[in-house]
Amino acid sequence: IRTNLSTAELTKYASNAFLATKISFINTIANICEKTQGVDVTMVAKAMGLDERIGPLFLNAGLGYGGSCFPKDVEALIAYSRTLGYNPLLLEAVENVNENQPFKAVQLCKDFLGDLKSKNIAILGLSFKPGTNDMREAKSVQIINQLLKEGANVMAYDPIAISNAKLIFGETIKYASSAIECLKNKDCCIIVTEWDEFKKLTPEDFTKNMRHSFLIDGRRIYDPGRFSQKMRYAAIGLGKT
Repeated sequence: IRTNLSTAELTKYASNAFLATKISFINTIANICEKTQGVDVTMVAKAMGLDERIGPLFLNAGLGYGGSCFPKDVEALIAYSRTLGYNPLLLEAVENVNENQPFKAVQLCKDFLGDLKSKNIAILGLSFKPGTNDMREAKSVQIINQLLKEGANVMAYDPIAISNAKLIFGETIKYASSAIECLKNKDCCIIVTEWDEFKKLTPEDFTKNMRHSFLIDGRRIYDPGRFSQKMRYAAIGLGKT
């Protein structure tokens, strides 16, 4: 397609904003699923994705999108719209859902433990997505800052993003050299980034190492049936049983 520069630029922003909208949409559905008896958002998304008008891509419920493109481009398109005198309500909602979604993990943690003061929390995953050390707009930042505000003690592990995380958190949290070390004697664990390394962990890895076997699957990488049999397990978009 050959276009003028303005059309090309707006197309780029519109494409990223649309993908961000799909993510905020499925996260909204996930939040509804959590309050619905026996419903799992992963099955809802799978069924939706079979509709060729929708497709399966970017329907993975979780803690929200981050990185260098989606947040910036949605914000830029909102700002540009306002200069034109147009209020882009849909894009504002997409951004609002994404800002609030990571705090679901903290609330689930409080559902398990009550007051988080002096509780020891493990964070598995710091980068905004697997395969990168990029911490830009990473949901781990919002989650960890809120946990610290609640008085929790935080230890984090990421295969490659710890050096960048130290630039953000400094010595306010502790850093582990492995996932197992991160789990040792913790009261709760939150999966924040869906690294393949974490997908290989077994229920026994959690139960044998944690003080309390409380797991929050923020990226839906585990089988709920298998893990909930061994520990208290909560996940984004997993309804009550």
